[in-house]
Amino acid sequence: MTTTTLDRTTQPARPGPAPAATVRRRPFPLVRHSAALAKRSLIKTWRTPEALIDVTLQPIIFLLIFVTIFGNAVAGSTGDYLKFLLPGILGQTIAMGAIAIGVNLNTDMEKGIFDRFKSLPIPRSAPLVGAVVGDVVRYVIVAVVTIATGYVMGFRIETNVLSALAGCALAVLFAVSLSWVSVWVGMKVRTSGAVQGVMFLLVMPLTFGSNVFVQTEDLPGWMQGFVDVNPLTHLVDSMRGLFLGTPIGTHVWWTLAWCVGLVAVFMPLALRAYRKKV
Repeated sequence: MTTTTLDRTTQPARPGPAPAATVRRRPFPLVRHSAALAKRSLIKTWRTPEALIDVTLQPIIFLLIFVTIFGNAVAGSTGDYLKFLLPGILGQTIAMGAIAIGVNLNTDMEKGIFDRFKSLPIPRSAPLVGAVVGDVVRYVIVAVVTIATGYVMGFRIETNVLSALAGCALAVLFAVSLSWVSVWVGMKVRTSGAVQGVMFLLVMPLTFGSNVFVQTEDLPGWMQGFVDVNPLTHLVDSMRGLFLGTPIGTHVWWTLAWCVGLVAVFMPLALRAYRKKV
């Protein structure tokens, strides 16, 4: 009996298993998706410019009204009062500008937009973080409009450009930190109108219970204690020092401490309320 030997080298190779598809995961998903949603927020604002009325016309109207009506009575001249008032108006307007983000997020939830976000493979916190990042443009607009209006009326920076930019940056940082309070309220209450009402109740005491319009010593004694610890007082005194060269003291450090505290408390609360709601 003869045996046939097969040459292995001439046999066709058996097809092996197909290599598994390589899935390439891009790093920093929260940063990427938050940036994309921030772009969405900017596009939405661009298409509805009337949403910028509070950060464009409001500082102009406030400066014109308060300087014209109260300038001579409070400071003896409109020029001196303009120097004192402009940092306060910037602080007041930028704090009020933080109200809109809570209203807008609550409106988006009413329309079911966040239900769509829930179905996407994105971090759960990306919609909120993206909205806050996108709102920075609004705060920058407030600073530019307020300073420009002040210059037309006769206000001048008496320090230098870097100090002026630092003052504006500090105001924007404070607004971003305060916006997390608005986001938390927007996640907790039922309607967008309620968000606006609650936030006005929170912001109005901060603005009028501060040294925005008059010096602290000109206020009633029982109010001065609250004014001294009011975060808006520290912000406004910081900007007055950076814009005009007046003594700053520890106001910048207190403002930064308030920013850290607001973010540390209300950002986790807002994210927790958001996760429960969606």
